[in-house]
Amino acid sequence: MQIFNTLTRKKEDFVPLQEGHVGIYACGPTVYNYFHIGNARPFIIFDTLRRFLKHLGYDVKFVQNFTDIDDKMIKRANEENTTVDAIAEKYIAEYFKDAQALGVLEADVHPRATRHIGEIIGLIKKLEAKGLAYEVNGDVYFDTQAYRSSYGKLIGQNLDDLESGARVEVGDIKRHPMDFALWKAQKPGEPAWKSPWGMGRPGWHIECSAMSMKYLGETFDIHCGGVDLIFPHHENEIAQSEGATGKPFARYWMHNGHINVDNKKMSKSAGNFFMVRDILKEYDAEAVRLFMLSAHYRSPINFSRDLIIQAANSLERLYTARNSALFNLEHAPERELNAEETAFVERSKKAVEAFDAAMSDDLNTADALAAIFEHVRDMNSSLTADSAAGAIAQGLDALKTMTDVLGLLSKEYDSTPEEVKELVEKRAAAKKARDFAEADRIRDEVLQMGYVIEDTPKGPKVKKA
Repeated sequence: MQIFNTLTRKKEDFVPLQEGHVGIYACGPTVYNYFHIGNARPFIIFDTLRRFLKHLGYDVKFVQNFTDIDDKMIKRANEENTTVDAIAEKYIAEYFKDAQALGVLEADVHPRATRHIGEIIGLIKKLEAKGLAYEVNGDVYFDTQAYRSSYGKLIGQNLDDLESGARVEVGDIKRHPMDFALWKAQKPGEPAWKSPWGMGRPGWHIECSAMSMKYLGETFDIHCGGVDLIFPHHENEIAQSEGATGKPFARYWMHNGHINVDNKKMSKSAGNFFMVRDILKEYDAEAVRLFMLSAHYRSPINFSRDLIIQAANSLERLYTARNSALFNLEHAPERELNAEETAFVERSKKAVEAFDAAMSDDLNTADALAAIFEHVRDMNSSLTADSAAGAIAQGLDALKTMTDVLGLLSKEYDSTPEEVKELVEKRAAAKKARDFAEADRIRDEVLQMGYVIEDTPKGPKVKKA
């Protein structure tokens, strides 16, 4: 597999630190609200990365944090007259609801910053001992000047260039404008923890360094997140982590592109800032996932009503093909494959190979989806109710292999409610008794319930309207 490494700005062959094992750290949400559609993209993309690596046979340890202490959380807690911890508990639970709806698997570890204060303090003390951190009135800062030879390598700029664009605020107590907070002294009414520098709380960047190294080691394979996190968050993670350990931090850095809404940058001021919770009231969650995978992860993607509807229609084509094949499989003859069926089986294997090749090319989900739809077209034209069971099963197995990696087609085949099934049986009995008026009435009743009855030579087939 090849991955575009933000650190080197080129595609590289992926070679894990430990053969057969992959450690991934993905930046998670700050849990002061429901997560928005922009957050959903990295959650879906890097869940897909994890699924694909497991498909390739790797043992994957996937860590995604929750930032459960920062200014936004303190502000929300004050607004709701509650505690920061209560806000965190509420929105972590809500995160899991929306993530599950989008097919995002739970991480192997979901660390919370407030549960790792000891590790954070220990890391800051290491930086102090190496002369890379200094304290001013209970605040502790990373000294970028003391690390200037290496700072800026992820963003591809040196410290002088970065400093020229920075502003020093009036009364700023930092030595240099690019220095960043490792520990913040307690302000009135804020939650705080004991530390060698007095009561306070961690800075944002140090949290991820401490948690990732605790669960994945001082050097691990892949660190990922949105492109907006490259600077300063990920740049600062590298500086403080490598400054403390003297070892490489993450070996591969993967960043997904921005998401626009109706061709405009998503922002609260533009009124196009949508929470996933609200979007899922109108659109199928799996269609949202397919939409997110329809473009290469490093490219910007445009979210619009029309594009989600297109994704929903594409998803329906996949379900229709799968369900039709499953229906045919129930009635398929058990016999040797003929020449045409044998050729189809070989094409099914080639489809999975094409899918794997696309995904191995820097997680090219757009081309991977193209391989799936080409296979579905082949299934629709090659398989019939009279096809051999082995051919149908092979076509379905190939489809499941590919869609499982993308987190699609998760709904069960026979999800028809029992009351609909009973009506279908009554309609069949009415037709047998040649009571066609009653059969038509039942058909219309089933349609009102959101299902269509399709008569086939093998019997009635039911699908959602």
